[in-house]
Amino acid sequence: MSEALLDDVVSFLERRGVTAALVGAIALAAHGIARATLDLDLLALDSGLLGEDAWAELVARGVTVEVRRGTHDDPLAGVVRAKRGEETPVDVVVGKHRFLEDVLSRRRTILVGGRSLPFVDAADLVVLKVFAGGPQDFLDAELLLAGAEGAAIRSAVEARLASLPRALREDAARLLARTAR
Repeated sequence: MSEALLDDVVSFLERRGVTAALVGAIALAAHGIARATLDLDLLALDSGLLGEDAWAELVARGVTVEVRRGTHDDPLAGVVRAKRGEETPVDVVVGKHRFLEDVLSRRRTILVGGRSLPFVDAADLVVLKVFAGGPQDFLDAELLLAGAEGAAIRSAVEARLASLPRALREDAARLLARTAR
């Protein structure tokens, strides 16, 4: 992977003191599940990122930024899409739920192509997939639970259930029950 845009966005967030971690298909790949993707996703919680002027530094370096704010009932505060030329776009998903603070506090740095990048851990990726709630998301979560590290991932998800919002806790518990061996 040679994504200069990803490096630029991650470095930009680090300079701003924003905690972020890779999620989505690239995180699945880091945890052993290969899936094609059209973008790279970072999770962050800083709603200041949803201001157009927040990205002026990257815009000055040729990055196009599109900010989409979530509505009051949206599970996300918003999404910022960074694009440059033919590079894979980078979406910064800005969350607004408290449980995501714990997810980001457990992020891990993984060496990818000679670079250290922040990723959510596999159990938190399962939780995020359940939170996203789409059919592909549930399939991704099931694949993580069925993999070589599935038992350890399952135990970690079970240990985190109590700290999740009620609806998410119930959905995650149903997934764990459905995929029990």
